[in-house]
Amino acid sequence: MNRPVTNTRMTATDTQSEAMPSWLLKGGRRPRVVILASGERLHVREAAAQLEPVIAKHADVLFVDLDLRRSLAEVSCDLAIVLGGDGTILRAARQMGAHQVPVLGVNLGKLGFLAGLAPDELVRSFPEICAGDCQVVEHLMFRCRVRQGDRVVHDELGLNETAILAGPPFSILTVDLYVDSELATTYSCDGLIIGTPVGSTAHSLSAGGPILRKDMQAFVVSPISPHTLTMRPIVDAAERKYEMVVREPNETTSLVVDGRTLCQLTAVDRVCVERAVPTFKMVAVKGHNYYRTLRDKLGWGGSRINRKHEALAASREVLGPE
Repeated sequence: MNRPVTNTRMTATDTQSEAMPSWLLKGGRRPRVVILASGERLHVREAAAQLEPVIAKHADVLFVDLDLRRSLAEVSCDLAIVLGGDGTILRAARQMGAHQVPVLGVNLGKLGFLAGLAPDELVRSFPEICAGDCQVVEHLMFRCRVRQGDRVVHDELGLNETAILAGPPFSILTVDLYVDSELATTYSCDGLIIGTPVGSTAHSLSAGGPILRKDMQAFVVSPISPHTLTMRPIVDAAERKYEMVVREPNETTSLVVDGRTLCQLTAVDRVCVERAVPTFKMVAVKGHNYYRTLRDKLGWGGSRINRKHEALAASREVLGPE
């Protein structure tokens, strides 16, 4: 995939890019934005009504979609402002499909790993964002295909993870994992998750998987309740192809992509997960960094003494050493 090289920093071990916002590359014009939200929740509708005029002061609002159904394929926009939680952002990423535009997430949900800004932070920082005081960061997405022989019966773009879940009657599954068409191992487990770095803090983390920095180009494979305790999560390159086969699925063994059931699996299904061509683009705002997000969202602050030390360390980061 070709990527713009203007203001892009890349290293040999990190193929993520950080680029200038597109509206600055096009003569410094006002950004053209769309507002996406899950309007079935009253507080989200109210927030959208309150924030739209604030956003319109600094950007051209093309439309507000409170149903997350409108196609963006024919819309020439610079930025999608997504109001809600991480689940809303996952829905927006699925809605955009191959036509991914930069996302600015405003957290109206609970945890908010992806939706990093609170509404009041958006009000304060949006003028700076429109002026270009931000970066657009690309993240790995995957394509999940279900094959029956040579026939593809399901094809889905995802951001977080692909999960095979046992389902009733909840007997242990036997799942063969192939990497680049070679058998890697056979799991006896309640399910298997293949997640991206963005998804490593979601279902994979709850299953005991590691946290991957979001800009890594890798997949993490995490078994759910493995029968053999030496079966630990593994991390491997995003360039490889991962395939899963369930030898004897239960009656309701399901394939779930980003929290949405794609299908029920049979013994003849082969689930293939590999890097997608599109990348998920997130607007990174000044003052928000990876480890701060982990501290805030996962409660890494600990005791009052630890929080006091963290505040002192943060002040030193800003002011410099004495």
